Amino acid sequence: MKKKTPKTIAKLQAQARKTSSNKTSGKKTSGKKAPGKKGAAAARAKSTAKSKAKAAPKQRFNVNHFRAEDFQTDGLRSYAKYRDLGMSKATNGLLQAHVIRLVPPCDPEVVSKRHYHDVNLQMIYVLKGWIKGEYDGEVVTMHAGAAWLQPPRIKHTVLDYSDDCELLEIITPADFKTVELE
Repeated sequence: MKKKTPKTIAKLQAQARKTSSNKTSGKKTSGKKAPGKKGAAAARAKSTAKSKAKAAPKQRFNVNHFRAEDFQTDGLRSYAKYRDLGMSKATNGLLQAHVIRLVPPCDPEVVSKRHYHDVNLQMIYVLKGWIKGEYDGEVVTMHAGAAWLQPPRIKHTVLDYSDDCELLEIITPADFKTVELE
C-alpha cells in the first residue's frame, strides 16, 4: 500500500468535505472514500507536531564580534580560555557555542583526565593548530580545518595540542554535565 503524504491526506480530507456537502445538496460525488482512521491519525500527528514546535525555546537574533578580551578562564578546563558566543542566551539554552583557546604548553598531567559529557550533540571544529585525543580507544589528531562529532557520552581524553590550538565547539543543550572517570 502506498504511504500517504500530508499533501495526499489534505486532498483526501478536502474531497471528503466536498463529498459530504454534495450529499446534502443532492449533487453527484466523485465516489472516492473519505479518509478513515489513518487520515484522522495523520491529522492528530500533524497537530501534535505543531504543538511541539511551538514548545521549542524562543530564539532571538544574535551577533558576536571578535574581541580578544572576551576569552575567559572560568570555563570547564583550567588549561583553556573560552570565548562565549552568546548562543545559549539567544536560544534560551537550546545550544552553547564557544571558541576555545588551549593554553600552552600542553601538560599531559593536567589534560589527560578521561571523561564524558552528558549532551545530545557535541561538534568541534579546529580553527588553528592541532589537537590529539583518544575517543573510546581510537587515537586521532585533528588539524586546522578538521571537524568531528562526539556522540553523547563518548569517553575521551585530550592527549596533546599545539601551542596555537583554537577550537569552535557547539553543544546541545547549553547546560550539561561533565563526568570525570579517573
